[in-house]
Amino acid sequence: MRKRSVAELTAECAELRKRLIANIAQTGGHLASNLGAVELTVALHQVYNTGVDRLIFDVGHQCYTHKLLTGRGLSSLRAYGGVAGFPKPSESAHDAFVSGHASTSISAALGMARARSILGGGYHVAAVIGDGALTGGQAYEALADAGHSGLGLVVILNDNEMSITRNVGGVAKHLARLRNGQQYFKLKRVYHRMVVSVPGGRAADRTLHRMKTGIKEYFFPSSLFESMGFTYLGPADGHDLKTLIRLLEYAKGLNKPVLVHVNTVKGKGYGFAERNPSRFHGVTRFDVVTGVPEANGEPSFSSEFGKALFELAVNDRRICAVTAAMGDATGLRQFSKKLPKRFFDVGICEEHAVTMAAGMAKQGLRPVCAIYSTFLQRAYDQILHDVAILNLPVIFAVDRAGLVDDGETHHGVFDVAFLNSIPNMTVLAPACYNELRTCLKYALELKSPVAIRYPRGPEGAYRGNSLKNIMLRKGGDITLAVYGTTVNDALAAAGMLADDGISAGVLKIMRLTPVDAAYMPESGRVLFVEEVCREGSVAQRLGYPGLAIDGFAAHGAPESLRAGLGLDAAGIYKAVKAL
Repeated sequence: MRKRSVAELTAECAELRKRLIANIAQTGGHLASNLGAVELTVALHQVYNTGVDRLIFDVGHQCYTHKLLTGRGLSSLRAYGGVAGFPKPSESAHDAFVSGHASTSISAALGMARARSILGGGYHVAAVIGDGALTGGQAYEALADAGHSGLGLVVILNDNEMSITRNVGGVAKHLARLRNGQQYFKLKRVYHRMVVSVPGGRAADRTLHRMKTGIKEYFFPSSLFESMGFTYLGPADGHDLKTLIRLLEYAKGLNKPVLVHVNTVKGKGYGFAERNPSRFHGVTRFDVVTGVPEANGEPSFSSEFGKALFELAVNDRRICAVTAAMGDATGLRQFSKKLPKRFFDVGICEEHAVTMAAGMAKQGLRPVCAIYSTFLQRAYDQILHDVAILNLPVIFAVDRAGLVDDGETHHGVFDVAFLNSIPNMTVLAPACYNELRTCLKYALELKSPVAIRYPRGPEGAYRGNSLKNIMLRKGGDITLAVYGTTVNDALAAAGMLADDGISAGVLKIMRLTPVDAAYMPESGRVLFVEEVCREGSVAQRLGYPGLAIDGFAAHGAPESLRAGLGLDAAGIYKAVKAL
């Protein structure tokens, strides 16, 4: 590709877009963010040798074009045993770092640059960070350090004015000001053409440097990034290949901290995604011609949570909803539209969200933090230090608990272990929508922190509405102890075992922390089945044998993962037969 002309590369970008749309329509995945980053990724591959140079994507869901350019097709994207949806060094030497969580790239890039300085090496380091990821606090910790490091490091800010939904806060306003500072850049181009066209132009350029700086400060005051020690370049058109390649080559050659600001259009090249980038951020299979997803719009745990919280909040002005750039995804769209003064989207800042909620609770509000399980990990210290020590009534709606299709970076299988370690915490695991509503009402009545964990997607066949542990099926040979939607597989397995003459009971547990051991069988074998990591599981805490997840689970459809890990009905059946 490096031998191709800009015109050829531009045509290649159009083909890459067609391929992205066609592939993701069949597999699902992150569409809009990748369509917006096509030219930028092609330009990066013209300037950097990613097999040697270190290129880090943040967040990694904009890496699909990079995967195509490094020899990986997307037909098996996020499928069990297929191509991962995020950068994965074990998959390719071209993937420099795992990056499924936001705001980490600059820290990792600086670490790599420092390793290069200490150990020696001729490779270049660059981080591509989206403006959504730039709302996260860690990005600024890294910028402050990297800007004064003096090391050769290029940060590319991919600015599409969006994270998943529209960006919020002061950073978004600052970037808007930078985007609107085009007068300076127009003047700079005119000045450059005039000066270099006359004899002695280089000397004149040095003489007029001070004047140029004054003009720049008048039309375009010093940016935040320059104040932090970076040389700021941009903003540039993120879909103009010629400009991008030239700008990135220049930035790489400066051999110091440089921030390149490029403006892109999320969903570029696919009208449906351009008009509605939020809906096409992460998609299931869809019809390319109509843009209509195959999913039929069935209720999900997320949508039912949002509906229940809104209904409760209408009658209780203390109830507030807090989220970290996941308002629509966590079912809070109705809440945000109807009760905007009590809806707070803080950007990709889980730590801030939790401590802010603690402050709200301390002063009499009842904040509900809707955060994915995998992202709640980022706020462990805040839950412990800012919520639990004061025993504050903050409710955590732990969405996407359990296995998901995005893999190691996104599985919600660690929350049971880390939440259990926090004093004063109550953890509940509803198995259906009715129980979710009941848990939410109960949590709002308590005066201590509560976490309600539930999976992505719809409920199963089980219907119940009990806050207590309950024996759903009696068995004389063995008791299967389960919680959440795993109850459906346990009941199915018990039926299969009954056909073989094995009497298996099913105990559904609601309260995971603290566990009410009084409801455990007094005698007989007990086997826990948990869609969580083994370390810190309920079975481990109580000293029972159990089926759980060892290490980091791969990516793939959750049903395929459960089958592979032995956590589905067939796997439970086999485990009991082995016992």
